[in-house]
Amino acid sequence: MPGGRLTQQERQQIALGLADGLAYAEIARRLERPTSTVTREVMRNGGPTGYRADLAHRATERRAHRRRKPAARASEAPVQEQGRDTEAVREYEETFATLLMRQGLPKMTARVLICLWTADAGSLTASALAQRLQVSPASVSKAIAFLEGLGLVRRERDERRRERYVVDDDVWYQSTIAGARSQAQLAETARQGVRILGAGTPAAVRLENIARFVDFISESMIRAAEQARDILSTKASSPPDSEQSG
Repeated sequence: MPGGRLTQQERQQIALGLADGLAYAEIARRLERPTSTVTREVMRNGGPTGYRADLAHRATERRAHRRRKPAARASEAPVQEQGRDTEAVREYEETFATLLMRQGLPKMTARVLICLWTADAGSLTASALAQRLQVSPASVSKAIAFLEGLGLVRRERDERRRERYVVDDDVWYQSTIAGARSQAQLAETARQGVRILGAGTPAAVRLENIARFVDFISESMIRAAEQARDILSTKASSPPDSEQSG
């Protein structure tokens, strides 16, 4: 299969394939490219409904231009942990952030959250986030405030009294429980409509069915979250370099 960056012609073929409703795997087969290449290309450039070949091509050129910065600027970039491929990590973070954006998070908020998720420590200072994302501290602060409101991030002080932003291992449990409670409120509101519109009427039956469905989903979410909670605290069996430490 051919390597290297996608050409503009290949991007046009991807756009045509999406318009025809083809799966990523089929588009990739026609291009003789890995499915992951097509998936990443689409997700980082507007998703299946917003992908535009010309815009995607220009965005790639801009990213390539930013990467060709002077060595002095490159030396300021934070060193990746565990000897990871910096470029591969950056592309992965961008792909993941794009997915969160399509699910409703603002762009900077998604980027900040992904940075915290992919940091081994699970926490970073404001200056580290600003440097890693090449944005202003004010942008980071605004994103953190949004994430705090969702219960996805908390603040703490380290030994140097610097403020750090932390994602706890338990955060998805708490978020899931909060989401289930929100669904329960939706069900209760739907049932209020049943009483107002009159039991047995078509509209009331519709709302009652919605409430029953949402109740079931909410209760299932809570049960599943309780049963799976321990998964979030599973630790690695040994550190990556444990065999060399002796």
